[in-house]
Amino acid sequence: MAGKYAQPARRPAVVTGASSGIGAATAQALAAAGHPVALGARRVARCEELAADIRARGGEAVAHPVDLTDPESVEAFAKGVTGDLGDVEVVVSNAGAVAPGTIHEVDSERFARELDLNVVGAHRLVRAFVPGMVERRRGDLVIISSDVAVRARPFMSSYAAGKWGLEGMAHAMQMELEGSGVRVSIVRPGPTWSEMGQDWDAEEGAFVLDQWVRFGLARHPHFMKPTAIADAVTTVVSAPRGVHVNLIEVSPEAPLSATEPSEGRASDRADQQTPEDR
Repeated sequence: MAGKYAQPARRPAVVTGASSGIGAATAQALAAAGHPVALGARRVARCEELAADIRARGGEAVAHPVDLTDPESVEAFAKGVTGDLGDVEVVVSNAGAVAPGTIHEVDSERFARELDLNVVGAHRLVRAFVPGMVERRRGDLVIISSDVAVRARPFMSSYAAGKWGLEGMAHAMQMELEGSGVRVSIVRPGPTWSEMGQDWDAEEGAFVLDQWVRFGLARHPHFMKPTAIADAVTTVVSAPRGVHVNLIEVSPEAPLSATEPSEGRASDRADQQTPEDR
């Protein structure tokens, strides 16, 4: 599209939770696609290493510390990023945490801290960057959700509640921002390899996984690499003006079964039934 509806050639992007996993992979993918990227996380040293690697490969990248539970930290992050890269065109809200726990046994203070990071932290990021996007009448906000938002998994404390709330906020924003030029999109990963959960006690982790199997939430053992989610994010923000990719759900493909499915099996069973059975 021409004129005021065209995308600028330079589209700086912010990625939170960028020190590892999906965030790190997303920063690398966006940089490879030509976006100047700002990496944000509490572990800023790891972000700086990743930013240096992106620059060594010919990209443009900076790193700044950010704690999404601290409004002043988010404000300082936004100011630093804008000073380094200019107006931000893309924001990927990825920071989050998950901890094991039975909901009625987790104290309310811990539950609230987890929701503060996973939901309110995303809102702090929205408040820092989206008003500028609305003023410029363009921009992409990508919310990294989880399949727990539609298929809750047990024994993960507040995580399912947080992701349900996060998607609710995103869906409401999609309506509120309609016609503003700002696109809000959800990328909903299924099981993905990352550092989340690696700090759990081994027995607790095994128990939680067993419960996923018990309730039919782990039909096969495959997990995705973070690059699968990063590719989905890049697809979303690369859509031309006039196109809004609202939601992408990315799931791990099941391993190939030992035997091929029989194409005629269902019809064979039908042929063996009486009219009354059908």
